[in-house]
Amino acid sequence: MNPAGPLLDNDHLFAEICARLRARDLFDEDVTWSENVQPPTEPDAFARETIFVIANSGMHHDVARQIYQRCLGAIDRGESCTTVFGHVGKATAMDRIWADRADLLAGYNAADDKIAFCRSLPWIGGITCYHLAKNFGAAVAKPDVHLMRLAERHATNPQDLCAALAERTGYKISTIDLILWRACAVGILDGNTSELVAPKPPAPPPEPYQQPLFQPVQAEMFPF
Repeated sequence: MNPAGPLLDNDHLFAEICARLRARDLFDEDVTWSENVQPPTEPDAFARETIFVIANSGMHHDVARQIYQRCLGAIDRGESCTTVFGHVGKATAMDRIWADRADLLAGYNAADDKIAFCRSLPWIGGITCYHLAKNFGAAVAKPDVHLMRLAERHATNPQDLCAALAERTGYKISTIDLILWRACAVGILDGNTSELVAPKPPAPPPEPYQQPLFQPVQAEMFPF
């Protein structure tokens, strides 16, 4: 079966997704970062990005960023991440990543299969390995729940869906992934139908209070 569906059949749909994201100030910064991300060259950068992805695993991104900042603070003080993060498994993995960061970066650079290498890191799973590789500049799409739903609607997989849109738009595969994920995450795009979500109508203005609290004072009651 050839891939088909709203995103592949209607070029205007992707343009409208981008426009709606930009209207909510959720486009330019994401796209600029994604289009310019480069593979890590310094062990500290490698470790920090990996720790960020571990923190994000299974967490809302706002909560994850707070955890990430706390863990970086602990690392900067020479302390274990376990002192500021109650998830022992994740915190221990973060400590190991930081301790072995030079060797891990060398291993990543030498690896032919970047996805497989990322998958081998502590607390990096079968989905988050794509997230990490993507953040390291690899041309991959992360098969998370949003992208999987979109791909199923188009009778394909996330990688091929993003690759097709990348060829049409000139964006990187990882950038297409980010745009589609963001649109689904904020309620602009319905992942099940691949259709735009109708924007909520603005709330009506409050009606003025009809009954005054006090009856109007009659001037004739106070003759002067």
